[in-house]
This record gives sequence, structure tokens and C-alpha cells, in this order.
Amino acid sequence: MSSKVIEINNVNFSYGKQKALLNITFDVKEHQFTAVIGPNGGGKSTLVKLMLGLLEPNSGSVKILNMQPKNAREFVGYVPQYIDVNLDFPITVLDVVMMGNKKEHLKESISIFKRLFPIKYSDIEIKCAYSTLQKVGMQDYIDRKIGDLSGGQRQRVMIARALCSHPKLLILDEPTSNIDPQGQKEIFELLKELNRDLTIFVVSHDLAVVSEYAQKIIYINREAFVHDLGNDTLGATSKSNGHFCQVEMMQMLKGLKR
Repeated sequence: MSSKVIEINNVNFSYGKQKALLNITFDVKEHQFTAVIGPNGGGKSTLVKLMLGLLEPNSGSVKILNMQPKNAREFVGYVPQYIDVNLDFPITVLDVVMMGNKKEHLKESISIFKRLFPIKYSDIEIKCAYSTLQKVGMQDYIDRKIGDLSGGQRQRVMIARALCSHPKLLILDEPTSNIDPQGQKEIFELLKELNRDLTIFVVSHDLAVVSEYAQKIIYINREAFVHDLGNDTLGATSKSNGHFCQVEMMQMLKGLKR
């Protein structure tokens, strides 16, 4: 029986008087590929911040690997939606990946200054970086400048950076935004491969894409509606209130194609 990596129980959160999340409850099991969709302003980013321990719920509980989010950070890899990279800055792929390294995963302790502005990386650091780049198919670009890469290639490097901390859970916020359709498919094929060893939790706006890969889709619009794509029965494990969203529509269309 798979253990639970994420447990969200009756979570409520408000920004002042503005309610952002209402009675959110769901769980994600080990090695499950889960996607979160929903409208802008529906609470997706707030949910991710709660899972990362950047915010605390007004009520309810958030557990990551049976720990408080702040205590679980070393086991979580995170790829943000907006990656602020100056494409003219002469930083290499190796430099970017090394930013994800953590001291506890190295035999040699290095300062943050040396990590960001190194004179020379140790052999073990380079080996770690090469290993994660190999997982995302970017090992041949280790010495290339980040500004010389395509959007899809840069995103693969950012995923490698997150993998460099050896996470058990990988959280990605809109990983394919501003990437062409072919690049989107390649990123999700990569996530599918990584899912063999990691639990994947991805926020996306593209239901048509994620429905091909996710085992569970959570529709967030202040409330949470959880859809198990391995279950042929349409429906949501939440207060329905007449709820009908894109997930049911996609499932129905898939059924018509059979």
C-alpha cells in the first residue's frame, strides 16, 4: 500500500477578508502523478505556497511526508512558474544546476558565495550536476550559457536544479508556460519518466495535456474537486453543489472516442 506524500485536511486560508481556499481536503500517494487546474485567482498558487511552508493555513492541516511543510523542505524539489533569468548574464548550465545543491548532499561543505560564484567546482559537485542533467537529457549542455538555450531546454535545466537536492516530491508551477506545443509534450514526457522515482505534483492551465499524464486531477476554485482518472465513474470527491468542470467534459469526450 502506497504511503501518503501530501495530506491536506479541511484547510482554509484567507488574505485578510478575502477567502482564497475553503475546506480543501485531498491526499497524494507516493509515486502518484497529480495535476492541479483551475481559473486564475482560484487559489492554485496559494495552495502551493501552503505546501512549501511559505504560508500557514488559518485552519486545518497540511502535511508533507507526514511532516510540517517547513520541516519537509529538504525532501521537496520546486520549479516555480516565473524563472527570472537574465539571458545576457554569462551563467552556464552547470552554474544554474549547482544552485539547487544542498550541503547535506555533498562530501565537501561550500559557502553560498562559492556556490553562486565558484572559482572551481569539486569533482563530486560536477558529478552530481551531470547526473541530474543526464536525467533530463541535458548533460551535453553542461558548459553552455543558459541564454543560448531554448525555452524548453531552460525548463529542463530548472528541473535538473530541483532534482539536485534529491527530492522525494517534485512540485512544478506551470512548467510549460511560454513553451511551444512540442516542447510542452517533451516536458511532460520527462515528468512521466521522473514519476517512476518521484511523486509529481504539477500546476497547469492545459487540461488537454495533463489529462494524458496525470493519475489524479484536482480542480481548484476556492474549493477542491478531486478527480481520479483511473476511475471510470465521473464525479468529484467534494461538495458538488452542481459542480461540473472541464475534467468531466474531457472524460466524456474521451469516452466518446472509444
